[in-house]
Amino acid sequence: MCSSDLPRLAAAGFALAAPEPEELDLARPGEIDSFWRQNRPQLVINAAAYNQVDVAEREPQAAFLVNALAVRHLAVACRQWDIRLVHYSTDYVFDGRTDRPYTEEDPTHPLGAYAVSKLAGELYAQAYLEAPLIIRTSGVFGPGGRHTARGNFIELMLRLAGEHRPIRVVEDHIASPTYAPALAARTADLVERGASGIFHLGGGTAISWFDYAAMIFRLAGIPAKLQPTNEREYRTAARRPKYSALSNQKAEAFGIAPMPPLEEAVRRYLEEREKNI
Repeated sequence: MCSSDLPRLAAAGFALAAPEPEELDLARPGEIDSFWRQNRPQLVINAAAYNQVDVAEREPQAAFLVNALAVRHLAVACRQWDIRLVHYSTDYVFDGRTDRPYTEEDPTHPLGAYAVSKLAGELYAQAYLEAPLIIRTSGVFGPGGRHTARGNFIELMLRLAGEHRPIRVVEDHIASPTYAPALAARTADLVERGASGIFHLGGGTAISWFDYAAMIFRLAGIPAKLQPTNEREYRTAARRPKYSALSNQKAEAFGIAPMPPLEEAVRRYLEEREKNI
């Protein structure tokens, strides 16, 4: 949740706290109960995730612990304390065998350990709670990614460009990259409207990772050596959906503002990045 959106939730009557990982281990139910007892929250927004998609193939238990069992612990505690739960999920719950953005009614079919663990998290939230809010999103990028070890796709592209070597990016995988501040704002809107069930909040633009990279370099004014590749040439440990763009139609019909165009979001990100370097 973006800090600029927290006052809106506070004004709506929600108690707000943002524990660091060392302050709250979601794998330990006792710590969750202790945190609940100390803070008495009315709403829990779970953005914690194990998202190393390829590494998850080597250590599926670790992915399942964070993405599934931790959500179960949260859901059980939320039920016991009568707390609303907002849980973020992923476009990877789909298999990508389509040519149009996925809706909430489309059947899920995860392709690997990470994707299975995220779908399990959704199911745990739905199993233990009457009205959880589950938000599926795609390729999130935002200011927070600049301060983490793994960064985000934009930071990865800018770092690779600085190495002055050819950059190969797949052109046959399509997603809907999502700007984190816009995602946070629309999450706040859904919460304030009392939404529950599954909602998609993707970036609103279906684009290949190659074209996304080209957009980043164009807007950043960097003449990178970008080369297209494909799934056949660039093998990864995990299978990924080839088309995983998300449709936001349900959210928009619910009165939620459309996501900003991807080019506008990337430009905004780069502008904020320049201000804070």
